[in-house]
Amino acid sequence: MSIPATMRALQQTSLNGPQGLRLITDAPVLRPGPGEVLIRVIAAGVNFVDISQARGTYPDGPQPPYLAGIEGAGEVVAVGEGVTDLEPGAHVIGVDIKGGAFAEYMVLSAAAALPVPAGWTDEQALGLVVNWPTALAALKPLGGVAAGQTVVIHAAAGGTGQAAVRMAKHYGATVIATASPGKHEVVRALGADQAIDADLAAEVLRLTGGTGADLVLESVGGATLEASLTATKRVTGRVVVYGLAGGEAAITNWDLVYKHQVHVIGLNIGVLIQAAPQIFGEVMGELFELLAAGVLGPDQPTTYALTEGPKALAELEARATVGKLALLP
Repeated sequence: MSIPATMRALQQTSLNGPQGLRLITDAPVLRPGPGEVLIRVIAAGVNFVDISQARGTYPDGPQPPYLAGIEGAGEVVAVGEGVTDLEPGAHVIGVDIKGGAFAEYMVLSAAAALPVPAGWTDEQALGLVVNWPTALAALKPLGGVAAGQTVVIHAAAGGTGQAAVRMAKHYGATVIATASPGKHEVVRALGADQAIDADLAAEVLRLTGGTGADLVLESVGGATLEASLTATKRVTGRVVVYGLAGGEAAITNWDLVYKHQVHVIGLNIGVLIQAAPQIFGEVMGELFELLAAGVLGPDQPTTYALTEGPKALAELEARATVGKLALLP
């Protein structure tokens, strides 16, 4: 396959959010270095990280102008020196936090590129390296979910939330899902026992007989974090924080001693991979067991043309979407 010198790509030109994305037609196609592969991107995942980077709130994120998008799936078209386990023609899914997925071609680390499961399309594999490992890490090694416990899952209709609902039910938990009213049918179909959208703390306490949830998966932040802490069982309850779509929140040592006597656990899947590779390996091992058992399976994301990238990010930021989103170059 001949590889062009330039390609179409979405370039983030400012830190003003999705509106700063611009389509360019002359982005250079990079060649893979040692330990890398070049893929022809067939589908690129849209994530909240992309929005954080576009707003300049992601720590040490790329500075404009840069090619946007961290998650790409597609066909390997070239391999760098030292790559022996992947060959041109293989289909893989991977992440590069520096960006470059919203394009026709993308360079990935060969070690971090996972094969697209047999029988799946590249689009369906999106989430396999971002959303699903995040949900599983939050539930299991960090959240300690167990049968009979009550789990609150925020943004349950999103890509990570949907996977978390399915997994939590598989592990025997009672699931209280938060989502806007129009998405309640979606989360109930996934197995959620209850769906709520307002008065979070009061509703969770009511549904748990006043004791609170054993585990809260917190991806919203802002004022919702305070409500999540209030809704969590004293002393033994856990809140795993892995997102801040609703903005930052302040929590003090006074709060933890006198108001919210709960376990607060931070999760960033990129840091988990780097700082605790053994735990991440266990997460991925269990993830593939869940796939084999049919607990998780291929889903069809909502797709947008590459030129609609700004629209896709804006709708995700406005929480107007359901499930995984994908751009198709």
